[in-house]
Amino acid sequence: MAEDFKSLMIEALQDAYSAETQLIEALPDMAEAAQSPTLRQAFEDHLAQTRGHVERLERAAELLDADPEGEECEAMEGLTAEAEEIMDDHDEGPVRDAALIGAAQKVEHYEIATYGTLHAMAKAAGMQEVADLFAQTLAEEKTADEKLTLLAEREVNPAALAA
Repeated sequence: MAEDFKSLMIEALQDAYSAETQLIEALPDMAEAAQSPTLRQAFEDHLAQTRGHVERLERAAELLDADPEGEECEAMEGLTAEAEEIMDDHDEGPVRDAALIGAAQKVEHYEIATYGTLHAMAKAAGMQEVADLFAQTLAEEKTADEKLTLLAEREVNPAALAA
């Protein structure tokens, strides 16, 4: 594996690690801001899952002989700032819940892109154990996104329209 490619993969891993640790800080506030008990639970469940993502990133960093900590993920800073704005600008209720789902799905889509890239890089480098760690997280992020879509379609958006 070319050293430059390994460095690139480590940078991407460090960015993901920063993103996930920022998300661990943001999710409790999002859960508290949600009026829908189902949405609150979804945020709490994803918080527990995100802690597992951090553990996998730490394991992948260990396998790459790298420090998982690096620069701050600016993309996640922006995404969590958007979620904070939603919580500040909207009163509690179904409309805010709909906006929070939108913010959460932006996060999920960013994470899907991140873990898809990391998985492809590890696979290309022949690092199957690392690739498997990223594939597991990628699958969980896709599932979280699908759950948010169903929650929006079945509960939150109809409630927001009726509000």
